[in-house]
Amino acid sequence: MSEQLREVERASAEDEHTWTEQIEIAGSELVERTKELIEEGNVRRLIFRTPDDEKLLEVPLTAGVVVGGAFTLIAPVLAALGAMAALLARVKVEIVRTERKAKAPPNPQ
Repeated sequence: MSEQLREVERASAEDEHTWTEQIEIAGSELVERTKELIEEGNVRRLIFRTPDDEKLLEVPLTAGVVVGGAFTLIAPVLAALGAMAALLARVKVEIVRTERKAKAPPNPQ
């Protein structure tokens, strides 16, 4: 049974495409923009940095974090972001996204 689990985990990791992007936003927009990113659903990790690229906070997200109004689970993170936003004029946000690779259609031969 453990071999089956490993095979499924390996298959799901191979079926996903991961990429990162970086945006710079005003501190006053930090909490609202973070909520928007989380609602998109394909964001797996958010890394908040100062304009000098010093890491402030790293937030791992699971696939279903928004399902069922689960914003209560990340409320403490949003509160911390609000406190950071009050102290910083600009914040860099590194966004790590994943997307399932499209499966190739079967050969009709």
